[in-house]
Amino acid sequence: MSSSTGRHRKPKPAGVAVRRALVVAASAPVATAMLLGQGSAFAADQPTTATAPDHTADSADEQMAKNLNTRVQNAAFTNSTFSGLVIDEASGKTVWNHNGDTVLMPASNAKLATATAALTVLGPNHRFSTRALYNDGVVTLVGGGDRLLSTADLTSMAADVVSHLQYAGVKSVQVQVDDSLFPEPALAQGWDPSYFTDVIPPVRALSVDENFTQDTSLDAGQVFAKQLTAKGLTVTGSVTRGTVHPGEALPLAVHQSPTVADTVHRMLKKSDAQIAESLLRMTALHTGRPATFEAGSEVVTEVLRNYGISLENFKLYDGSGLSREDRISAETVAQILKTDADPRNRMILQPVIDGLPVAGEAGSTLDTALDRFDTPDSQCAVGKVMAKTGTLTGAIALSGLTRGSDGQWKIFSFIENGSTAKTTDIRHAEDGLAATVNGCWA
Repeated sequence: MSSSTGRHRKPKPAGVAVRRALVVAASAPVATAMLLGQGSAFAADQPTTATAPDHTADSADEQMAKNLNTRVQNAAFTNSTFSGLVIDEASGKTVWNHNGDTVLMPASNAKLATATAALTVLGPNHRFSTRALYNDGVVTLVGGGDRLLSTADLTSMAADVVSHLQYAGVKSVQVQVDDSLFPEPALAQGWDPSYFTDVIPPVRALSVDENFTQDTSLDAGQVFAKQLTAKGLTVTGSVTRGTVHPGEALPLAVHQSPTVADTVHRMLKKSDAQIAESLLRMTALHTGRPATFEAGSEVVTEVLRNYGISLENFKLYDGSGLSREDRISAETVAQILKTDADPRNRMILQPVIDGLPVAGEAGSTLDTALDRFDTPDSQCAVGKVMAKTGTLTGAIALSGLTRGSDGQWKIFSFIENGSTAKTTDIRHAEDGLAATVNGCWA
């Protein structure tokens, strides 16, 4: 992501900077005049109020349920465990339930829980700060949990640093990184050791361009050192790791990340595990807890419980859904989405709905180029379904929203574990179920 979505500013003098904290009351309704969402193709068309009972709608729901009962028998689901639920958004009525309370590996559907908690605790307008400090010949790049930090951002920070130091007559420095905001990287419960090789890098408080390296902090420091050199400052020695306290060093540059709303949007569209794990830690820190898997999962659980979401047998050990010990039911996922779509929560949780990939959307996890919504049964739903994907070995999920044939918004969640069919076949089958909910596959 380019630096245009973040903010870069020169730091104010010590003692002048004002810390602003966004306090969010998760359960408080917002003014009706402020309920229209912004930034989503679906925003103005999303549910706002409950509607009166409609016998035509009941008939349409009954037909949808019959079709789902037939289509869930797809060979792709043979010998697997399937949890599925469809609810009418406005009334909350369960339209279809197939073992909806069975907890399974949710894969990346867990990111919906992480996003909901991050927005609730941090607030959609919150930003993370990456700082450059100077003390006694050493420039320290301090990580602040911004997973969208780019080379362009570091280049802009380097320009400020060099400008300040040249004015002070400093011509040569050493560079170190401070990523002490997060503890030493560790595997979450249920993570395979191979993840650090080919799935996600060790989670640190500093990274650049979402590079996949074993030490993202030193990698970012090296990029920063290169930019300092390009701006005319001599950098001696190798980039090292150290810890520096703001009061012990002179602030030279600060970069503010894109908002949490923008970060959530990117995480969901791309199903980005690195962003999810950073958000989990930053959410924990904001509540005064340590930046760990365990503390982050505790906060997520508390937030969901406070929204009244059913958490029976719910288990979450990370923010990304990579843990093979995570357990969430389709019922819980559907309730999370209903909470996100609730008009009373729109000022806070709208970014979750905005961030859901749209069937056929280029660059998202539902891109037809990735073989999604491109079968004769499901292609009719292109542009009509928005949903979060999820894929692990032995687990495929798809959960989201679409209008039914009765014109009412439906929330659905499909989670499958254990099928021996090809991943593509399982995805096609779930895409077909979503098209059935939409009603375009009658």
